[in-house]
Amino acid sequence: MIEKLKKQMHEYFVGKEEIVENFLICLFAEGHVLLEDVPGVGKTTLARTVAKSVDCDFGRIQFTPDTLPSDVIGTEIYNMKSGEFEFREGAIMHQMILADEINRTSPKTQSSLLEAMAEGQVTVGGEKHVLPQPFMVIATQNPVDFMGTYPLPEAQMDRFMMKLSIGYPSKEEELRLAKNTLEGKITEQILSVISAEDVQRIQKEVQHVTITDEVLEYIHQIIALTRAEERFVLGASPRALLCLMRASQAKAYLNGRDYVKPDDVKAVVVPTLHHRLTLTTEAKIGKEDVDKILQALTVKATVPMG
Repeated sequence: MIEKLKKQMHEYFVGKEEIVENFLICLFAEGHVLLEDVPGVGKTTLARTVAKSVDCDFGRIQFTPDTLPSDVIGTEIYNMKSGEFEFREGAIMHQMILADEINRTSPKTQSSLLEAMAEGQVTVGGEKHVLPQPFMVIATQNPVDFMGTYPLPEAQMDRFMMKLSIGYPSKEEELRLAKNTLEGKITEQILSVISAEDVQRIQKEVQHVTITDEVLEYIHQIIALTRAEERFVLGASPRALLCLMRASQAKAYLNGRDYVKPDDVKAVVVPTLHHRLTLTTEAKIGKEDVDKILQALTVKATVPMG
């Protein structure tokens, strides 16, 4: 089932296999994903392909500087006939949400996503409204040095399980993209491979993938080393530890195992922790690289034997 899903995603989304794998890890680990890249490399196509392949209700929010929180989570409208306020759904009331160019809107509107991402619900007028399940936010953002962007605050970044960068395709991939366009192969034609209920079942199975105390200690060591690293302003949070644990479980599941190996942890460390860590001014001046530091810390941590 999962191999069939991967095959269909590669058929419609032209990009690195690693991106598809990490995207599915986030989906099955009940995480949210942030896609950061230049415009036109397939971020929206990837999001639509996944949503249609898993038969999930898909919604898209195009963020602009004048987007309001009520546009996202909804608002209450006064009904003159009944004399009561009625809830008018916002764009977020879907199973999969593409928050397009999230860093082009104001911090106030960005923060309207926090409750939904953390608790799977929104609160409007004191009333809680549960979001449909499975629920996943797929946010895209342009690089922060682009004009008209608002950097995402640390609390918002920490809500995303992974930050992925698609990058420019290779020559072969780009030519295949052109041929797909000539053949009229578009995301609207995609048929579902698995159902939303299947996704929820897999998510529960991922939760039961075994993590031994030794592997959990290994994960904690990596998190602790980021906190002791002088080149980082702040280390990874407890939420980062939980995300790294869940991502490792999903990685093991995709590899056909019901237990986590240290190699699973190593494979997801960078995309899971990269966006949560900020270099100090001195480290930036010295042209240090977050990914290289993370890889070094992963090697430094004691790998459990057996």
